[in-house]
Amino acid sequence: MRLDLSALSGVRLYEPEALTLVVGAGTTLAGIEKVLAAEGQMLAFEPDRRQDSTIGGIAAANASGPRRVQVGACRDAMLGVRFVTGEGEIVKNGGRVMKNVTGYDLVKLLAGSRGTLGVLTEVSLKTAPIPPVSRTLVLAGATPDVAVAALTSALTGPYDISGAGWLAGTGAMIRVEGLKGSVDLRSQQLAARLADFGTLSEGDGAHWAGLVPASAGAGDDAGDLWRIVCLPSEAPALLARLPAPLALDWGGSLIWVAMPAGRIPDLGPFSGQASRVHAQPGAQALQLPAINPVVAGLNAGLRAKFDPRGIFAGAAGKAA
Repeated sequence: MRLDLSALSGVRLYEPEALTLVVGAGTTLAGIEKVLAAEGQMLAFEPDRRQDSTIGGIAAANASGPRRVQVGACRDAMLGVRFVTGEGEIVKNGGRVMKNVTGYDLVKLLAGSRGTLGVLTEVSLKTAPIPPVSRTLVLAGATPDVAVAALTSALTGPYDISGAGWLAGTGAMIRVEGLKGSVDLRSQQLAARLADFGTLSEGDGAHWAGLVPASAGAGDDAGDLWRIVCLPSEAPALLARLPAPLALDWGGSLIWVAMPAGRIPDLGPFSGQASRVHAQPGAQALQLPAINPVVAGLNAGLRAKFDPRGIFAGAAGKAA
């Protein structure tokens, strides 16, 4: 089931001095970023960028990009929500400040629910100043296993990194942001720290958008696209069992890999989660490992409360 919320779009409230934004759920990400850029601001998190993304879809999927390693996920920047339950009840929760904690925190509950608990109609978000300088450092030619080791070394140092990933055809990437003097100093320190892995060079910041592949590739036989989230320490073992990845994010905690159509990746024992996010027409959504019975029971209870007639039962995976 897909709902067209494009009519619920537009900025309802924007207070640049308070770093607060309230928008309709159908507002496009591109439109929001244009409004914020005019005031020298951006969203306080970095969205997981997809074509024609809306803020409601991003919030419902908790879709979070490379800056998550520094500032957290979408849910951490959400201040309030307005949504409609399966019984047609309009619910407003949260507000326009972070200290609004009265009652149940439905904001965090709706973030990542993928439309299974209700339809988001309005979202309140924190904004942040755009950094004066943003620099992408590239370790060209680094293989995925070398990239994970190098990125781990960088992330465990005092460099305040706002992005750490690897992209096929580009190599390992590190992003540092802030005042120019600080960015220059941290870039020099990172070059020295990672000298054993290769030479860091300045790269194109546009490559960060490539860390969210749209599909497993071109053509009818492109296969399935899998999104695997793991502990950073588990990434090397997973990479050894998987085909060559398309991209890595968060220092290797997020792995994007293309698999032959219908084939399940060999994950072995790991404590994360894998989801088939793009497949051939007719293929069912698949998540590994299966949700354990206790969590499944809690989820079922929440759905029964918010959507007792199962109106949104087919919404999972289609929110963005």
